[in-house]
Order: sequence, then structure tokens, then C-alpha cells
Amino acid sequence: MRKLYIITAIAVTFFAAATAAGQSKSFKLGQWSEIHNSIIKELNRSYVDSLPVDRILRAGVNAMLEELDPYTVYIPEEENEDLQMMLSNTYGGIGAIIHKPKGSNVIINEPYANSPATKAGLVCGDEIVAIDGVLTKNLEIKESTDRMKGKPGTTVVFTVKKGRTGDTLDIPVVRERIHLPDVEIAQMIDDTTGYLLLGGFTENVGAEVRTKFTELKKAGMKRFVLDLRGNGGGLMGEAVNILSIFLPKNTLAVTSKGNTEASYHEYRTTQEPVDTEMPVVVLIDSGSASASEIVAGAIQDHDRGTIIGTRSYGKGLVQSIRPLPYNGQMKLTTAKYYTPSGRCVQAIDYSHRNEDGSVGHIPDSLTKEFKTASGRIVRDGGGITPDVTIKPKEYSRLVYALVLGGVIDQYSIDYSRRHSSIPAVEEFHFGDSDFEDFIKFAKTQEFDYRSSAKTLYDQMKKELEKDGLAESMSEELKAMEKALDMEKEKFLRLKKDEIIPFIEEELATRYWYQEAGVKVRLRYDDQLEKALGVKMLF
Repeated sequence: MRKLYIITAIAVTFFAAATAAGQSKSFKLGQWSEIHNSIIKELNRSYVDSLPVDRILRAGVNAMLEELDPYTVYIPEEENEDLQMMLSNTYGGIGAIIHKPKGSNVIINEPYANSPATKAGLVCGDEIVAIDGVLTKNLEIKESTDRMKGKPGTTVVFTVKKGRTGDTLDIPVVRERIHLPDVEIAQMIDDTTGYLLLGGFTENVGAEVRTKFTELKKAGMKRFVLDLRGNGGGLMGEAVNILSIFLPKNTLAVTSKGNTEASYHEYRTTQEPVDTEMPVVVLIDSGSASASEIVAGAIQDHDRGTIIGTRSYGKGLVQSIRPLPYNGQMKLTTAKYYTPSGRCVQAIDYSHRNEDGSVGHIPDSLTKEFKTASGRIVRDGGGITPDVTIKPKEYSRLVYALVLGGVIDQYSIDYSRRHSSIPAVEEFHFGDSDFEDFIKFAKTQEFDYRSSAKTLYDQMKKELEKDGLAESMSEELKAMEKALDMEKEKFLRLKKDEIIPFIEEELATRYWYQEAGVKVRLRYDDQLEKALGVKMLF
């Protein structure tokens, strides 16, 4: 009897505590809702100037959501097209990447294969002077893209100054539904190895990967490489569909759990596999996140393939879309996901912020061990650690400056205006005379061409000046600076072999479209080459 009393007392205490916690949470929500509404009403009634209601309330909503995590966002009705782009990689438009220098016309940078832009004869280097009669010179880039986008089947008229001839023409372009493929390339890279580069996980990509895998198998594939490097993820369901290609039907792919028991869900493969025996290699890096980590984690946990590369990003959060009034929507984090062994790969702890509001990575000392199907030890808390670590090629600071500073991009536009064609991508190589042409162009551009050593020297010199030591070391500093200083042209020549692959990729993309650029990139992919030489674990 006493035992029953104790159990009853504990249950009552627990229920009372839970009820109190729920009431406290509801009270706080009601309290702050009332305070918020009162502030807005008082501002509207008493503020000295006209109140920019839309701007301040949108800023407030954004700031509130930013306190949670970077993935929880409000999407108003006018941005629903951006949401559609995120989910399906589609939009209504002309199918081209544009370049818009401030105070200049819109420039066609990269037209897509078989796009309305390509069908209308627009090529890299063409300038769009006006869109439906509106001059583009003083438009912001978003204004320009918004005018170019539109409902498929509608027509937009561009006034175009052709880059190669200088002729000005009015060119009507019929907008289409543009789909940017997640499968960037799928091909045999040797007699027995199939390769597929996956850029995202949007709607129906699982079916596309299944089709490409089947085609490669028919072409003689005995080993499959799935490249997820730089793939930031997407739809969880599509990750499960891709795993269905390699794992038996009804195999656990991933689980998710929110803040209630009801939020726990198991996601299992739902289709018959194409092949459960073929060796699989999955390439990952620090840019592989979310759905990419679901795929890599499940392949690793089930010992179905070998994960190669560097540790992935570590995004173990699940987002859902919720409808809001006035056709708005909210993308919010509703759960964390766990690989089949039970790992959560989330690397950043947004729930425990520092006093300054910043967040930190979960330290390796707090990670836990889990086991794969064969008993191998894997860890949580910081992305997927590859079975075999192969670091990518390191590039000089100069190359980063040329790429990120847009110098190679601008050169590609300039080159396209002066050359009507290049050889087929398999035969195209940027020769010595071409590189001289690039040097001539690059010398006219403003960019930070200092070496890494020179930047460190400049920092050191500033610190010595702060400490009052520079004057006493002036002779030594002058000698070091003289040794480190290098003319722009000389440094460009020194890094020729690093620079040429990037130029070739950009030019191949301009003339033969995006897949050609990927083919050139693979030509110089040292990390992939080393991965192909690794003895497979499974």
C-alpha cells in the first residue's frame, strides 16, 4: 500500500511540475505578445515621424528568428518564388547567369544549355541595354533579374548590344520554366568506374540518380563514385530515395526527433535497390551538409561503401515549411536527424549561446562513440568523418584573389567577345600564347596579388610598429620586404600551372555550357585521382 502511495505521489508531483512548466511557457508567450503589441500601438500613436511599419516589423521578425539558428526564416508572399527555387531548383526566366557592374549595362555571363537565352542567340559578353524598354544601366542587379524572370510562356524584349559585333538589336525571348539540374554530370571516368557529381537534393533528384546509375551500370560500371563535395543538402526524402538505390528495401536510412515523443520518425528505404553489392565511394568535404551527410552517414553506418575526403560540415538539423497568414511561410527547424547508428552530426550548438550571443562548435571531447553494422567505431557531434582522409589540393593566395576577385570571370567575358569559338572541350587547352593574353589583361585589373608570406610580413610589420620595434629593425625589415616583394606579372607567371585550370574551366563553361566546365575540373581533380587509388573498405 505504501509503495502504491509513493508511486502515486511521484506521478502527481511530475504531472504538477509538467503542468507548471507548460503554464509558465504559455504565460511567457502571452506576456511578451502583449508587450510587443503594446509597443507597436504606442509607436503608431506617438512616434514623432511616420512609422515605417513594414520595415521595422520585418526587421523585428528577422532578428527574432536569427536568435534561434540560421535556417529558421520568414518567407513573405513576394518571396515564394525563391522558396520554389530552393525546393525544386526551378524558376520562370531566360536561363542565364548575368553580370551587372554598378552603373553599367547587364552583361550575359553564362547562358545555360538549351535555355531561352541560348535559343535567342544570346552569348557570353552580350550587353542587355534595356529590358522591355527600361534601361538597365542604373538598375540594381535584383531589379534586373526580377524583370528578366516571369511566368513561363510570356515574352520579354531585350535591347542587346552584341559583344562580338557591336550591333544593337531588339531580341524577344520567350520565358520558360528553367530547371537547374542537381546531377551536374554522370559519366564513365575509366573502363569500370562510373562517376556522378550531385549538386543538391531538390525534388525528384532521387529518381534521376537512379536512372543515371542504371545507365552507367549498363555501360560497364563495376565501381560507383558519388561526389557530394560542396553539396549543401536539400530534401531529406530525396536523400532516402538515393539510399534506396544501394540498400535493401525497408533499411533504416535516418531518424528525426524534435522536442516531443510524437516528433520521432524513422525513414526507411521504400524502393527495391538497383545494386547492393557494387563498391561505392562517396566523396565529401567541409561543404557537404545536411542531406549529403544523411547519405554519407547511412552508407558508412551500414558499411555499404567507403567515405573519402575530409570531414563534412555538420548540419544535423531538419527544417519544415509552415503556412502563415497573408500567403507567407516560415521555414523552421523542427527536429534533429540521426544516422542509423544513432549519431547526430550537428557541429554547432545553437541552443547554448555565449554571453555575447555567439555560438561554438561542439568540442571533440564531448562527442560519443557509435558503431557501424560491422562494429567499426564512428563518432557524432561534428559532421561525418571519412573512412579515408584525402585533402584537396591547396592553392596559393594569388589564385584565390583571381577567382574570388572576379579577374578570371572578367577575362572570360573579354575573351568570349574576341573569340567566336573554341575547340571541343576534350581538345581545348589554354596554351602559352593564351596565357600571355591573360597576363596582359590581369595587369590592368585591381586585385590583391600579395603572396601569403607577404601578407604575414605586412601584419608583422604593423605589430612591430605598434610595439615600437620597427625602427630598430628597419634594415632587417627592408631586406625581408625586398625578398618578398614580387611584381604582379612575375607572380602570375610563377603560378601559371595553378591558374590555367581555372581559366580553362570558365571558358569551357562559356562556350560549351556547365557540364563542359565540370569535365575540365575533373581533368585536374587530384583528390578524385587519389580516391580512385584507395583500396575499398566495402
